[in-house]
Amino acid sequence: MPSPQPRPLDLSDDATAAAVHRIGRAAYAVEAGLIGFEGIPALGESLAQMRARPLNWFGVVSEDGEPAGFLAWEEESDGGVGIDRLCVDPAFFRRGVASLLLRHALAEVFPGRTVRVATGAANTPAVRLYEALGFTRGADFSPAPGLVMASFSRPTAGRPPGRRARPGTS
Repeated sequence: MPSPQPRPLDLSDDATAAAVHRIGRAAYAVEAGLIGFEGIPALGESLAQMRARPLNWFGVVSEDGEPAGFLAWEEESDGGVGIDRLCVDPAFFRRGVASLLLRHALAEVFPGRTVRVATGAANTPAVRLYEALGFTRGADFSPAPGLVMASFSRPTAGRPPGRRARPGTS
């Protein structure tokens, strides 16, 4: 069972980076099966390429001290936040790890900021999670032949899930 408190992950630590890379590849392999597209960029990303990305990382850790899941994000030029990846080790699927990570991010890491994320449009578990946490689905888009992505945004992280902003507010 993962630790209930997400914590920053230091990818300059070789063991942490290797664990994050392994989890990401395993999680994206599952997503590739769900969406029917094997060309997810992170599946072909080397450990060095992953570490070189200008991302901020935090995760939850299992009892044995290994990451069970992680969230990586980047600052956007408009002051918002772009979630680059939210991955859970398949051994920890259906235990609330992704929900814990995302709720922590919204409440503690970037409260009150616009948050954007995309996932495979056919990734039903991810789509349901974002919708349950108050994200609004935007336009679908196709960055590569055979791949349809769903975009989501949450204008303010402080608004309770399911409540819409008043017209003219964000």
